[in-house]
Order: sequence, then C-alpha cells, then structure tokens
Amino acid sequence: MVKYLINKLGYALLTLFGVVTVIFFLFNVLPGDPARMMLDQNENSEQLARVKKKYGFDQPLTVQYLYYLNDLSVVSLHKTDTTAYTYFDSNKYTGKVLAEIGNQQLVVKTPYLRESFQKNGKKVSQIIGDTMPNTIILACVAIFIALFLGVFLGILSALKKDSSLDRGIALISTLGMSVPSFFSAILFAWLFGFVLHEYTNLNMTGSLYEVDDFGMGKAIQWKNIILPAIVLGIRPLGVVIQLMRNSLLEVLTQDFVRTARAKGLNSFQVVFKHALKNAMNPVVTAISGWFASMLAGAVFVEFIFGWNGLGKEVVDALNTLDLPVIMGAVLIIAATFVLINIVVDLIYAWLDPKIKLE
Repeated sequence: MVKYLINKLGYALLTLFGVVTVIFFLFNVLPGDPARMMLDQNENSEQLARVKKKYGFDQPLTVQYLYYLNDLSVVSLHKTDTTAYTYFDSNKYTGKVLAEIGNQQLVVKTPYLRESFQKNGKKVSQIIGDTMPNTIILACVAIFIALFLGVFLGILSALKKDSSLDRGIALISTLGMSVPSFFSAILFAWLFGFVLHEYTNLNMTGSLYEVDDFGMGKAIQWKNIILPAIVLGIRPLGVVIQLMRNSLLEVLTQDFVRTARAKGLNSFQVVFKHALKNAMNPVVTAISGWFASMLAGAVFVEFIFGWNGLGKEVVDALNTLDLPVIMGAVLIIAATFVLINIVVDLIYAWLDPKIKLE
C-alpha cells in the first residue's frame, strides 16, 4: 500500500508538472499585455512599468515560468530584496521562512495561484475557494441522482431482460447519453423554470446562496439545485444504466451465482448479497470519471442556470481574459482528476479483494 501511494504520488506530481507547463505557455503566448489588462487599458508608461516589475512581466518568458513554478511549489526560494517579484510578502504568500541562504529565503508555504487581473487584485485561491464548494455540491447531487437511479434502473433492466420495460429503459439511457448538456439545460430551464413555474415553483436561474431582498444577508435556496443537478446527471445516468445492466447480466452467469441459487436463495438475495458488489466495478469507473469531468464540464450548465460555481467563474474569466483565474481553475481541476483516480483505485481494492495495489 505504501509503495503504491508513493508511486501514485510521483505520477501525480509529473502529471501536474505537465499540466502547469502546458497551461503556462499556452496562455502566455496569447495576444495581449497582462499588465495592460490589470490596468484596464487606463495606464501611463510609469504605471505600466511599475506593474510589470511587481508581477515579473518585465522578465523573459522562461524566467516568468520559473517564477510560476516557484509560486506553486510548497517549498520555494524567495529573495530578501523587497523590490523583487519573488520577495516573500506575507500579504501574498501564506507560509513560514525556514532558513536564509545569502540573499535568498527558503520558505514553506501554500501554493500561490496569483491574483485576478479583473477583480482588484483578489487572490485566485480565494476566488476558487468561494466558487468550488458550489460546484462540488452540484456535482455530488448530480452523481447521486445518476448513481441511485442508474443502479436501480440497470438492475431492473437486467432482471427484465428483453422485455418491453428493458427496451424502454434502454431508450431512456440512449437519449440521456446523446443529448448535449447545454441543450438539456436550456430545455429544462425553459420548461420547468418558466412554462411550468406555477406548478414546480422552480426558477430558471439561481445559485445555492441568494441575497435576501430585505437586507437580511444570504439564504440557502436548495430548490435552485434541482434543475442543474438533474441536467448534469442525465448523461452519466444513461451510462450507469447500461453498464449496470450489462455487468450484472455477466455476473449472473458465473458459477458462484448458480451455487447461490442452488442453495435456495431468492432473486433479491442473489442480486443484492452476491452479484451486485461484483458488478459494481465498471460503474465505479464510470462514476469516478464523470464526477471529475463534471467539475470541468459543468461550465455551460452553471452558466445557463446562473449557478455561482467554478464553471461559471471560468466563463466569466474567459470573457475578460482573466488568465490567472483560468490557469488556476484548470490546475485545480487537473489535481482533482488525479486525486479521484487514486481514490478509485482504493475503492477497487475494497470491492474486489483480488485486485492488489502495487
């Protein structure tokens, strides 16, 4: 187990290093001057030079890349010169100086994702911290809907193989997998949030927290999560239904199931006590992949429903070319993918003792 986690950690760091490298050079070859973006095009030459020096934009691209790696690293080097970009400023970095080496300080700190170009220097980590929980909540509810209904309908479809019910469920799952999420979002928002609003009492747009009209602060509106969660869960629902059905049908043909039936166990006991756990591996694979992709793919759904999550924040950042926010969001999503893959491997080992983590 320890060796496995060390290997996985090494692969994770290499993967994240590759992601950091790609997103840095990809977004830094885009046309436009970051310093001018930060000043909103209202600058003079003195202001421009000061901003470029403060954020290291006056350095060659390779040096800026090393600065970026230094910002993201948990253990990093910083100059004691207060005018240098890499000076350890407690207002920018959250950490502690371990040692001083000449004019350099060895520092342990939290990764620094830099500051937004458009939001008055607000830290990217704070922006992501404010929006990521909403996206995680939305993704969790969507996955729960897809998993609960998908497993139930998949079992039902397998037990009623080749019946009209089986064909009807197959039609539903096929439609769910084929319809794009942005189209479903528009359709659901219009139908249930506008046309049938009188009966559903659901809104076309709205986030988890809404400001009270009477100045009483923020209030949680759980009903606003219903439509975006259903829309986000439709496609994984179709996948889970088919995987559950096919996997369960395969498991039901194995020898240990026939032995269980020969002992006089009824269908419920055979399925839920013996076959289901063995049939869940492909479902776990699908759900883990979909959960990670939801954090990245909820962009259109969040934007259409006005859900204040990371996806909507990325759309806003793309519209304003707020590069640090985009880069930080991509990096966080990549780290989430890596973490989920490790967790899934551990779940595999729990579901199937024959799987060894090496």
